[in-house]
Amino acid sequence: MKTKIEAEKIVNAVKKIDGIEIVVENTDDAKEAINLILRKTRLFDKDGFGKLKDFKVTSFQKYETSAVDYKIIFLLEFLFEDETSLDTKISMIKEFQEFFEKV
Repeated sequence: MKTKIEAEKIVNAVKKIDGIEIVVENTDDAKEAINLILRKTRLFDKDGFGKLKDFKVTSFQKYETSAVDYKIIFLLEFLFEDETSLDTKISMIKEFQEFFEKV
């Protein structure tokens, strides 16, 4: 399952959690920051949420009004254990998205 998140939301989350401002320029930066967020918030440590094996990060640019006005968007692909139910996957991704909506 995949979801997307803006680089700015990742930066804001790290600032809220650790009080530092980071720069997220590429997929490596995004993955490192998201690992920090998941570890510090313990989002996926709840019962039944140990099914996440890993996640992949890719990026693309979303152009708002011109070629110079764009946002970096990261596409996160969550890799779950094979026997993970669809309901568990959806619940985890929903919780992840809700966290970033609050930031």
